[in-house]
Amino acid sequence: MILLKKLSLSVAFAAMAIVVHAQNKQGVYVDASGVIRWEKDHKEAAFFGTNYTAPFAYGNRAIVRMGVTAEQAIKDDVYHFSRLGLDAFRVHVWDQEISDAEGNLINNEHLRLFDFLLAELKKRKIKTLVTPIAFWGNGYPEKDEKTGSFANKYGKDKSVVSEEAFKAQENYLKQFFKHKNPYTGLTYQQDVDILAAEINNEPHHSGPKERATEYVNRMTSAIKSVGWTKPIFYNISESPWYADAIVKANVQGHTFQWYPTGLVAGHTLQGNYLPNVAKYKIPFDTIPTFKNRAKAVYEFDAGDVMAPIMYPAMARSFRAAGFQWATQFAYDPMATAYANTEYQTHYLNLAYTPSKAISMLIASKVFHQTLRLDTLNNGNSLGPFKIDYKNSLSEMNTAEEFYYTNSTSSKIINAKKLKHIAGVGSSKIVQYDGRGAYFIDQVAAGVWRLEVMPDAVQIRDPFEKASPEKEVTRIIWSTLPMDIDLPDLGSNFTIMGLNQGNTVNSAAVKNGFNVSPGTYLLVKKNQKTNLNAQSSYQNITLGEFVAPKASKGDVFVKHQPLRAISAGIAIQLQAEITGLTAKDSAFIQFNGANRWQNIPLQKKREYEYAATIPAELVKDGLLKYQIIIHKANGDYITFPGRVNGNPNAWDKLEPESYQTYVAAKNARVEIFNAALDGENSNIYNPDWGNSKIEYVSDENPSVLSMKLSINIPKSIQLMGFQSFFVDKMTGRASELNNLSKMVIKIKANIENTKVKMGLIDTDAHFFSTEILAGKDFQLIEIPLNQLKNDAQLLLPRPYPGFLPLYYQSPNKAAFDLKNAEKLEITFGYGASPKPINIAIESIYLK
Repeated sequence: MILLKKLSLSVAFAAMAIVVHAQNKQGVYVDASGVIRWEKDHKEAAFFGTNYTAPFAYGNRAIVRMGVTAEQAIKDDVYHFSRLGLDAFRVHVWDQEISDAEGNLINNEHLRLFDFLLAELKKRKIKTLVTPIAFWGNGYPEKDEKTGSFANKYGKDKSVVSEEAFKAQENYLKQFFKHKNPYTGLTYQQDVDILAAEINNEPHHSGPKERATEYVNRMTSAIKSVGWTKPIFYNISESPWYADAIVKANVQGHTFQWYPTGLVAGHTLQGNYLPNVAKYKIPFDTIPTFKNRAKAVYEFDAGDVMAPIMYPAMARSFRAAGFQWATQFAYDPMATAYANTEYQTHYLNLAYTPSKAISMLIASKVFHQTLRLDTLNNGNSLGPFKIDYKNSLSEMNTAEEFYYTNSTSSKIINAKKLKHIAGVGSSKIVQYDGRGAYFIDQVAAGVWRLEVMPDAVQIRDPFEKASPEKEVTRIIWSTLPMDIDLPDLGSNFTIMGLNQGNTVNSAAVKNGFNVSPGTYLLVKKNQKTNLNAQSSYQNITLGEFVAPKASKGDVFVKHQPLRAISAGIAIQLQAEITGLTAKDSAFIQFNGANRWQNIPLQKKREYEYAATIPAELVKDGLLKYQIIIHKANGDYITFPGRVNGNPNAWDKLEPESYQTYVAAKNARVEIFNAALDGENSNIYNPDWGNSKIEYVSDENPSVLSMKLSINIPKSIQLMGFQSFFVDKMTGRASELNNLSKMVIKIKANIENTKVKMGLIDTDAHFFSTEILAGKDFQLIEIPLNQLKNDAQLLLPRPYPGFLPLYYQSPNKAAFDLKNAEKLEITFGYGASPKPINIAIESIYLK
């Protein structure tokens, strides 16, 4: 009997071993050449996704304050990850919230929610790179708490040099990797969807290099001591001067980040930033051992950029550089994305930033379909993918898949073979005026699933100073017409609501129907199907739907007045207005020809309104106006001040106005004004500790100049800036053909100071020339036909700092003022024996 029991146990353990081995074959490994491969078939692997912080720190606190459970928020957002085709997740675990000073693991709410998140990701077949140590405090953007953790005790820098900190981390890592997830019943080693570990987040090494190598090896040994057999990565880009020491350590790969447009500009960056993501240059290729290490991007984002073109371009550059893992930082929880408070400089959410979200879907396709180390596709048309800055469009167009971030006129490859469509706006297949994303997927012949998100209307700059009290994007649930022209559906297909509470049961008329946010089953006429809301499809069920509730805000007007316009030419004023009902009206009120006049705003498409001021009323001087909403109940609201009450009442105070300068014939076209444009310029200053930017006055105290000073010259020193000016030229477009010179008002503290200045166009060509500035303010004229092709600075300066500083367009072009959008000024070339500065008051065209 005892023998039989032993035999049975032996068989059971053997069977368990076979199961574990089979499970492990679903993981990855790093081969001798540093390539991440699948264990099951040894093919190369690639993973693309995002970071997400809901279990920890401010992300968690903010969600709870909204009255949403963290579990529900996680479920909602992970569902959206799956809709965007993401298959990778990474976040630096806030060790400060789950450890004590000795490195003991604290099994608390944060760890539980992290495990819950991992389990939800697993359901959607999303893989995880786990980073157990962040060092960071848990406050940002609020104050840090005193958590009593080892990182709180030793700090980020000391943690990688102190022996006591080493011991605490070793203790923590052993306990962390022995921990069993209560939702899966698995340790992180046993969970096949957790592919690898990254020891810590952005280490700041100092002291002897041998100590850095020792640190990495000891942490690696601690992880492996509890049975970890999966790849281990270590960051190499945050302390690049320790790269030779890091590669000596016993790890299988290294991690990098990419913030190509810097961080925290404080406003939305305008212009073409594709040059900033044209190439990711890795400076460690000369280290022999590095060539055999896998490469992963733990964080990336084009900070402060809303244009939905950056992610596909970054994905292309990542693959060219040899990366096999890339995760954006960071996806905004839907519960708090209305205000973008978590990380002001980042903004990504399917519901609130639909075009950017669809660009992530397209980027994932680029990443998975581009071969590692492929450097051939480096233009804006790469196989089935297109990146179009001028139309704010990223696109993927194949026989079976068609995705687009904004309305597109692209020709369909083969409408009969199409199986998946996702987009914002309209195309040859879909006509839709809504502002939300939609997904149309074939689930069977003649049967398609439609998912429509509510409209997202951005009402404020999401990258300005954030506050939970400041709504930046408004969600609107509208019922709008949609037209879908798919041969597989025909023109009179039926529409059946799928999501909870959606009772729609109707039929299209000539491909058209009205649709509200939700999920629907579209079925060809006379086609029979057994599919329903509970039917499975890929990683979801057909009836699943997640979207924020409609915003509660009242009428809101978003309007940016033109800086200047030309006299005697009719001007169209445009505004985005939310909250209007069919019986409400809106008009522009202005003082023209010495009398108040009203011009109705006409609806052009959903939320978009326009009014034209006749040419005879556009007189040189200052045009001041308000936009007034007249509600059906008789109430008035006047913008920009958002003042309630009849604006014509005798006791009404003068309301705030929009204003635009009206230029007389042949007046100069100002493209830079130090007082107005300096603070929104992108500055290049490699020595902020000594060199500085100031705004100073000269003989006229009401006129400011932008002063750039190199106070401690070095052998090679350079300062400069770029400034976007398209908004200053839009109202003067009719005069551009007559402009032939650029004029700068400038002075320097050293006679004959060399200054390079030029203009950058929408295709990222830079045209420049050199001038010599004197000690007194002078107007220096530069004929535009003297500008020559040149290499522009990449500003804001890309991070990490080892990335290229300059970009030279591969194609030379002729200068055309109509395409110009930014100016660039630099000085400080070569060695200087003493401090040097320049002051610029204005730049204009004439």
